[in-house]
Amino acid sequence: MPAQQPAVSVIMPVLNEERHLRDSVRHILGQEYAGEMEVVIALGPSKDRTDEIAAELVREDPRVVTVPNPSGRTPAALNAAIKASRHPIVVRVDGHGMLSPNYIATAVRLLEETGAQNVGGIMHAEGENAWEDAVAAAMTSRIGVGNAAFHTGGKAGPADTVYLGVFRREALERAGGYNEEFIRAQDWELNFRIREAGGLIWFSPELKVQYRPRPSVRALAKQYKDYGRWRHVVARYHSGSINLRYLASPTALCAIAAGVVVGATVSPWGFAVPAGYLAAITAGSVPAGKGLSLKARAQIPVAMATMHMSWGFGFLTSPRSLAAKVIASRRPAVQRDFAGEV
Repeated sequence: MPAQQPAVSVIMPVLNEERHLRDSVRHILGQEYAGEMEVVIALGPSKDRTDEIAAELVREDPRVVTVPNPSGRTPAALNAAIKASRHPIVVRVDGHGMLSPNYIATAVRLLEETGAQNVGGIMHAEGENAWEDAVAAAMTSRIGVGNAAFHTGGKAGPADTVYLGVFRREALERAGGYNEEFIRAQDWELNFRIREAGGLIWFSPELKVQYRPRPSVRALAKQYKDYGRWRHVVARYHSGSINLRYLASPTALCAIAAGVVVGATVSPWGFAVPAGYLAAITAGSVPAGKGLSLKARAQIPVAMATMHMSWGFGFLTSPRSLAAKVIASRRPAVQRDFAGEV
């Protein structure tokens, strides 16, 4: 490892993260990296001990600072943290993400080797109980999430988007930061604008971040409903940005609903559609659950169905008025540089 490496700013949008925040920051501060580092935690209005834990981290290590995020919105938190940070490399980490030991060093090397504006890798979901293990298995299988490389892995190369991201600061400044209207899908939307301006987004399986899944069916359903809802907003905001992978869940939901209606009112053969879907996710859960407990394996189809149906429902019910509001805004909240000038 070179004696001198570029200074990095790690930015963290945090809300209700008492369960994982300390461990996440520990994984950052313990990085095998020779350059200067700072950690900027943007604190939303948490209802748990997150603020108290963050204050302890600040007292324990001078590299850690906090900034307020009164709105609680993730993109606003990210922009606030970027504005408060100082270094030429900006590393995004969530409060429930655990970086592998050489994550930052590898990312900085890849930025140099590829000339990319943003590099990222695998969202490696790992659970702490049977349900979370089931969700993790679903989130890392092709039948669960399709062919998204940052979920399932793959060869290094150009990508539409990556998980979290390690950015050149100038790329963030040119793009105007995160669009604060996008409560979800802000990563995809920002990377689209970087690519649209000619920048390269690079995926590498060398980069891995442990991710802690949502702890209940209800929480997972809300997460994926929001994903679908905001992905449709992105599609309306950036025409031509949609692809077939994003239409799979809405199509499946419509087909299943139609099959149930036909089966109940016209012919029992209509039930073949939902039955076929259940058979497919059950079969797909077998290889996905290899090595897990019986309790976890039994819950993988539930996790897959929750993800698919919630994403599809969110996509299909995403109101045009929401997209119209976002389109009308034209990113006024982030049209500034990060020296604080409008």
